[in-house]
Amino acid sequence: MRTFSSSVQTVLNSDNIQFFFLIKLSFASTYYLTSLSSDVVYDGNTYISDGGLYEFDSPSFSTVVDRESYKIVIADQVDTMLNEFRFGVVGKDIEVSVGFIDASGAPLTDLGDVIAIYKGYVDSPSTTNDFQEKLALIEGTSPMADLDGVNDFLSSRDGMDQRSALDVSFDNIFKGNEIEVKWGKV
Repeated sequence: MRTFSSSVQTVLNSDNIQFFFLIKLSFASTYYLTSLSSDVVYDGNTYISDGGLYEFDSPSFSTVVDRESYKIVIADQVDTMLNEFRFGVVGKDIEVSVGFIDASGAPLTDLGDVIAIYKGYVDSPSTTNDFQEKLALIEGTSPMADLDGVNDFLSSRDGMDQRSALDVSFDNIFKGNEIEVKWGKV
């Protein structure tokens, strides 16, 4: 069972639950974005409100191990994300957390008050441009995405040599070795 700090528990017990998202993109440069209407400092980093955060998925819970994806859309008017995509962002880290706003309207930003809701890797970045808006679409997958992976293994001497030159277990595969096997009663 997940436990919350007393500040967060007070907000959750109230009738007025307000929250905001903190998104960290660890590309060539690290980007800190927030859905809050003003910049917020969390864990020594300033998450900016005007960083172009356009749309993002709500957190979802899964009861099975699967390849759950997470989508983030950023308005990219000056091609910042497009340039990052060109340098390669596949496999780079994405972290999404949620914070809460207390009764006085202040964001709760202590380490114990912010909850991590997604941690994964960039899987398929893309951009769209319809001449009215340019958007960068970032789809992230969880570490469980590796469960969908297929790894080939060659059953040959050369295939084993690629893994270890010292392993001689496949040295006689595909050689013309004759083996006499007796079937039935001896």
